[in-house]
Amino acid sequence: MALWAKTQQLPKESLVQVQQTYSSYFPIDLRHYFASWIEEQRWTDIDENNPAHEQFAAQIFTEFIKQINAKISDENLEFVTRLNFQKFAKQLEESYSRQPLQLVRVVKNCLLAEQQLVRAMESVSPLNAVMTQTRVDDVIRQEIQYTIDILVQKTEDTDEDLKQMQLKQEKFVIDYQTQAKISANLTHVQQQPPSDSMKELETKLKKEKEAMDRELLLSAQQILQQRMSLASKHKMTLDMVDKLQKRVTDDELMKWKRQQQLAGNGAPFDTNKINVIQRWYEALADIIWRNRMQILKVDLLRTQLPIDIPQGVTDLQPDLTMSVTDLLTSLVTSTFVVETQPPQVLKKDARFTATVRLLVGGKLNLQLTPPRVEAIIISEQQARGLLQNDDGHRQQKCGEILNNKGPMDYHQHSGQLSYTFRNMALRSIRRADRRGAEVHTVAEEKFCILFTSEFNVGGNELKYQVWTLSSPVIVTVHGNQECQATATYLWDNQFSELKRIPFQVPDTVPWPELAKMLSTKFEAMTGRGLNDSNLKYLANKLFGTSGQVDFSNHKVSWVQFNKENLQGRSFTFWEWFWAVGKLVKEHLKAPWMDGLIVGFMDRNESNGLLLGRPNGTFLLRFSDGTIGGVTIAWVADNGEMTGDRQVWNLAPFTIKDFQIRGLADRVKDLSSLVTLYPDIPKDQAFSRYYTMQVDPSQVVTASGYVKTTLMVIIDGQQPGPGATDFSNPQTPRAIANGDPASPLSMSNQSVAPSGDANGIDSIMDLSEIEGSGITLASPEYSNEDSEIQNINDWLSAQGNFLPETMT
Repeated sequence: MALWAKTQQLPKESLVQVQQTYSSYFPIDLRHYFASWIEEQRWTDIDENNPAHEQFAAQIFTEFIKQINAKISDENLEFVTRLNFQKFAKQLEESYSRQPLQLVRVVKNCLLAEQQLVRAMESVSPLNAVMTQTRVDDVIRQEIQYTIDILVQKTEDTDEDLKQMQLKQEKFVIDYQTQAKISANLTHVQQQPPSDSMKELETKLKKEKEAMDRELLLSAQQILQQRMSLASKHKMTLDMVDKLQKRVTDDELMKWKRQQQLAGNGAPFDTNKINVIQRWYEALADIIWRNRMQILKVDLLRTQLPIDIPQGVTDLQPDLTMSVTDLLTSLVTSTFVVETQPPQVLKKDARFTATVRLLVGGKLNLQLTPPRVEAIIISEQQARGLLQNDDGHRQQKCGEILNNKGPMDYHQHSGQLSYTFRNMALRSIRRADRRGAEVHTVAEEKFCILFTSEFNVGGNELKYQVWTLSSPVIVTVHGNQECQATATYLWDNQFSELKRIPFQVPDTVPWPELAKMLSTKFEAMTGRGLNDSNLKYLANKLFGTSGQVDFSNHKVSWVQFNKENLQGRSFTFWEWFWAVGKLVKEHLKAPWMDGLIVGFMDRNESNGLLLGRPNGTFLLRFSDGTIGGVTIAWVADNGEMTGDRQVWNLAPFTIKDFQIRGLADRVKDLSSLVTLYPDIPKDQAFSRYYTMQVDPSQVVTASGYVKTTLMVIIDGQQPGPGATDFSNPQTPRAIANGDPASPLSMSNQSVAPSGDANGIDSIMDLSEIEGSGITLASPEYSNEDSEIQNINDWLSAQGNFLPETMT
């Protein structure tokens, strides 16, 4: 079945969307009469953004006009239909003859919208589940723009009606003056002595007066009818504006704010959407202002010529002025937004930024006298009072912010009126009394930044006080509070409702929603999110279960997430998860992104995987018992039982370990590790991350110091190939195969990067080295004589290296 045939079978609601999609951009009548021809064209082969395709588009446009002209010449069609085709042909010529690629864009969007609606009907699933979010947004934008176009046309129509009414009233005034002269002349004539001429003149004047009276009465009735009709049209326009404005504010702006809220957790965020919303608000502001001027002009005309409304007829005009002013007020106050949120974890005296924007500032000509904006920090309780229309809370604050005032800037190229606080700093904070309160820790106490501004519109005719709140912020005093503070704002961002009492959040949430938050945050921290296997492991860890469990109906409480320690552990689930994310972010990001780290897997599962692989196969997983640790598990012979194999696990490495020596170099050092699970040679997997080897010729620096190298050795095992020979610390060289190992060993928790010996002092002190199991390939001298002897021995070993001129 053809697409258009399926489209006509859509439900009523979907057909309305189809009509709104076509609107005035492309007559739906043409879609109906030329359905087959339109669907046969290769629209998808044309790139409407490529000028090279313009010739192809022009050919289609020309052929389309020919098709329409053929219909115009078809005498079998009704006369009115042929006239409509003439109008459509003229409309297409005016709109697309010079830009045929624009016609391609319009038709492709219309056909795509049809296809999506038809697929939604055929799959018997909600429209949003079938259409991609981008296409849904496209349809919404077209619908809103279509409504704006209608409102613009209605406003132009009422403007023309107002002009005609004004002309009618001006004529009435002139006619009334004429009638007044006739009445005055008639009175004068009637006061004269009777005569035939006077009687004839009196009769003539009476007829003229009666004619003028009838004409004035008819004109007054017409003016009254025009006034009532115009008031009715204005009411319809304002009702339509109100409906559209609520849609933009309650739906589109709220969706943008919701996306901005989730972006605080790391979710993707379309920063350009606010520019689209601004264009809608600017169009609405223009429409509202023009209608307001019209309504005020009608009020003036009615004052100049009062005409009583008949009894039983409702006079709409008195309410229109209030309605249009309320619409403008609602528009202005709702369009003052926080474009860029401040950081949600604030530290005293740390600099931070934020940007506020008035979306209709350019339309209100505020750039001529830019309003000033002020930012203050308020508590959760003060925010609640503010939203309950308690104006007294606007003057309250619970801290001092430096550099918190400034005038808004108008950006000519974008038409944006905004202000960016670039150097704010929290100087002090006054906390609530937490005794007996719900908030038990500093990291759970929420504040927010209140932004306020005042300005006048329309020559000081209207005065506005606007304000908006930032997302909740948590004020910390120490870096170790960052983990708990992050949990607080993550929970708030993910699970709060936009229209809520500040800053209420649910105590319990579904596990699937929490899993989505964890994956989003982990991807923001590390570059890669969590798969189903990772999330199942996390669920088992959180709920204290094991194996294959269906968690789709499980609930997670805030206490369980961030306050209660995990079973048998001294830390909470969130503390463990946060530490893992920080570890990966700071030291393991690239291997994690490359999929070299399994990560979220328990010991039993890793044992099952490795025992099915050859000896030397290993994998990397996050430690269950060590917070912020990663361990290496590998399969090898038992050693105590011939033929028996087991999985070995290195003691976990933490951030402190990786600050000394990186993961890849540790893997390289350990000869027991051969193949990364399932079957990737370890050099193939990790070689790109190895530290560059020191050139043997550069072992001794120009200053005479001998460079050192740190490496990892499992206790009881020999160093792998390429390790350093410590038997002669005066002569660093590679160990040959079969050379005896150093009697010193290195624990699996101690590492450091290659470099000058001087650099080691900046990493750890000597006591740390002695207790770490690290072997340093550096010379040791017992006294000055032995040092001289060692130098002589070294020089002798070099042979005749002096220049010939010196020998």
